[in-house]
Amino acid sequence: MNNVFSTTALTLSLLATAVTAQAASYNLCSVAGGCKATGSVSVSSTYTKTKYPLVFAHGMAGFSKVGPVDYWYGIPKDLVAGGSSVYVTQVASFQSSEVRGEQLLAQAQNILAISGAAKINLIGHSHGNHSIRYVAAAIPSKISSVTGVGGPQTGSPVADVIKGVTTVPGLGPVTATVLSGAINGFFLMIDAISGQGYRQDALAGMDSLTTKGSAAFNAKYPQAMPTTKCAEGAYNVNGVRYYSWSGTGHLTNLLDISDVALAASGLVIPEANDGLVGRCASHLGQVIRDNYAMNHLDEVNQLFGLVSIFTTNPVSVYRQQANRLKTAGY
Repeated sequence: MNNVFSTTALTLSLLATAVTAQAASYNLCSVAGGCKATGSVSVSSTYTKTKYPLVFAHGMAGFSKVGPVDYWYGIPKDLVAGGSSVYVTQVASFQSSEVRGEQLLAQAQNILAISGAAKINLIGHSHGNHSIRYVAAAIPSKISSVTGVGGPQTGSPVADVIKGVTTVPGLGPVTATVLSGAINGFFLMIDAISGQGYRQDALAGMDSLTTKGSAAFNAKYPQAMPTTKCAEGAYNVNGVRYYSWSGTGHLTNLLDISDVALAASGLVIPEANDGLVGRCASHLGQVIRDNYAMNHLDEVNQLFGLVSIFTTNPVSVYRQQANRLKTAGY
């Protein structure tokens, strides 16, 4: 009888160990706080198991995680379930491309150190595209691939309009001061809640995303940028593989209150767009697709997964990209 109990206990112990071995987490990172594992996930396949870790960089007004809310809603967990090693970074919500790039660079170097990986795969959304391009230019030997999502590579007319308003004589400078102060204060609070404390600069961030600001950035970091309008860029630069994708949707889900605002802002962009970024403006390296029925927030599965049911779910697009990287040996 004792042997039976012993055998049963051993079997249960082995099963528990096997289950535990299949549990994994994604990592939340910052410059000051390093990286911490969070969100336990049951690994069910190896479909997204890339050779090198996936490192995510958020856009303007973004964050890594605030309370229960992920910027990349449901995406890190799904990728971890498929076998990926995932690190979600956080930089200043509003800052210049160079400042945000330096903040991401510090985290990238830390991730390389703590993971022991020889390289990493960078994925950036919106202003995060400038960040990942900055890092890839700084340490190309440590970057396996760069994937831009909804990136204002050549700037956004929406930023141009806002910049124009702030330069109107008399009222413009006052408006700029008041609005930037409110934005900086609010996102300083958001960063603090998420465990950060970055200095915010809304005006510097907006300047970086104007047509002029982006042109200046591209002159310094031209890697994988198209040389003709709406074309693809070089697929491989300095040993780094470049990809991009974006959407052209606006009102994609009746329950999503952000859709109306994006539809309105999209009116100032003279080409098909996602509400903030033009279709051609998003091109970088190999263009996987530039006309998903997604708006700018749908591209990261926001708000809370309220996206169009008539196009590929954004979570699936990230899963497919991870598998593409895996197949390519990245």
